[in-house]
Amino acid sequence: MVTAYLGLGSNIGDRNASLREAIIRLGDPEALTVVATSSIYETAPWGYTDQPVFLNCVVEVETRFSPVKLLKRIERVEQEIGRTPTWRYGPRLIDVDILLYGDVCLRLSDPDLTIPHPRMEQRAFVMIPLAEIAGDVVHPVLNRTISDLSSTIDGTEGVRLWAHRRELGDLVGREAPQ
Repeated sequence: MVTAYLGLGSNIGDRNASLREAIIRLGDPEALTVVATSSIYETAPWGYTDQPVFLNCVVEVETRFSPVKLLKRIERVEQEIGRTPTWRYGPRLIDVDILLYGDVCLRLSDPDLTIPHPRMEQRAFVMIPLAEIAGDVVHPVLNRTISDLSSTIDGTEGVRLWAHRRELGDLVGREAPQ
């Protein structure tokens, strides 16, 4: 099993329900268990800013999926929840990104997958919840802990606690619906 960290975000529809549904659906009794969740944060949009605010969180998973199979699982979950294609940085019913996958460094063009997630260390909406559950983890490229990277990030004023992690605690270890 490999420890991976996934970033989740939603800014349209019932944002909280979309996050919860994604966390539940990601689970697989044979290949993926959610072992921890961060708190949920309300965050200003990044990139394209003329859109509703996001809810974001990070989950820690233990998985037997390869990075590519994990990406395929994520894409299937996003589709099941109702995500439809929009423009880059546009509004999303649900968005799930692989932030870290063990100490793997990977760049693929087909499928489009880069691990660690590009520029994650510049994004408060990623680093604040990630530091909450993985502060001692070392970024495999930057060779600094997540807590250290998080403490130096600009733009934290656009991130506010929306729900404490105990609100998602019932989702840890759950199996996906069949």
